[in-house]
Amino acid sequence: MTMYAYRSMDANGKKIKGTMDAANLPELELRLKRMDLDLIDCKEQTEKTFSLGSVKITRKDLINFCFHMEQMTGAGVPILEGLGDLRDSAENARFRGVVADLIENIEGGSQLSEAMDRYPLIFDKTFTSLITAGEKTGKISDVFKSLGESLKWQDELTAQTKKIVMYPAFVGTIVLGVTLFLMIYLVPQLTGFIKNMGQELPMHTKALIFVSDIFINYWYVVVTLPVVVWVAVVILLKNSASARYKADGYKLRIWMVGPVLHKIILSRFVTFFALMYESGITILDCIRLSEGIVNNEVIAAGLRRAGALISEGQSVADAFQSTGIFPALVIRMLKIGEATGSLDNALRNVSYFYNRDIKEMIEKVQAMIEPVMTVVLGLILGWIMMSVLGPIYDTISKMKT
Repeated sequence: MTMYAYRSMDANGKKIKGTMDAANLPELELRLKRMDLDLIDCKEQTEKTFSLGSVKITRKDLINFCFHMEQMTGAGVPILEGLGDLRDSAENARFRGVVADLIENIEGGSQLSEAMDRYPLIFDKTFTSLITAGEKTGKISDVFKSLGESLKWQDELTAQTKKIVMYPAFVGTIVLGVTLFLMIYLVPQLTGFIKNMGQELPMHTKALIFVSDIFINYWYVVVTLPVVVWVAVVILLKNSASARYKADGYKLRIWMVGPVLHKIILSRFVTFFALMYESGITILDCIRLSEGIVNNEVIAAGLRRAGALISEGQSVADAFQSTGIFPALVIRMLKIGEATGSLDNALRNVSYFYNRDIKEMIEKVQAMIEPVMTVVLGLILGWIMMSVLGPIYDTISKMKT
């Protein structure tokens, strides 16, 4: 199959761009025709698989997909007909191409989960595993409902997480801008006057002049150094497993942010673990699939250790407790779930508790960030004022005596 970047036109004359894989040009034209699109031109691409970034398929598209398929399959509509309706009504032209390819693969004899496996960067392994479980148990509508709810929860959680990052980033940018203005423009004018007074300068004033000279003479280093460090860290984390492990461990220990991040990861884990277990996926497979969900090497390593212990015969609760990374609440609910035979319900209770706790912690962190930033800016301004006005005050005092 070859990936094509195409330009097409719909029935209303609107030009639509997109990407689609096809065996050859006639097949591409046929597939576009089924989507009520007329091919204008196209060119081959080297990329073989879809990615969320390149085709701009968002979580909202997946939520709509799950909701639509839940409604269709719940009403007894065959999957092919449900996908056909979605292909005709989807607003995202590129996602329509994905749905069209799903339809063709199913018509060719594949299961829905097998067709989704062709797009691992859109439908991840957890998604397709849940669909597979739904196909085997005949509860595909329930799986789509659970997936839709989980995606909505992820969307809300992402929005809440951004609140922690966006505000300090905004305020930090302002603080940096004010600092640059003071060090490059204001301080040199004031220190020039202080030097002309001819008296011995205190250490904090000398330090201010030194820092100001660095900003003036090496401003390009001050500006580019953070970018260079950031790029170097990204490259290091991408190529070094040990560096990723250490960085993920450090994230969990960051003041204020670390505890929130830890609970977000655990909430994501227990939510999907409960969803997969409820769908009929085995515990060991749930753990294996959860390693990619947590997106943290330290937690993932703990899950691998827990999976190994469970495979050796330990209970789920004892295996998770031995890893040392799961709090007492999770362990206690796992024990209750194992004892009552309702592990999924016990984990859902943990997820509910964590979701509520996460919201409260985010609000507390946001409330603390503002005074912290204010104090930082106040300390910078206080240092500058003390360094500048101190020598002037000393000079005036000597003149009076």
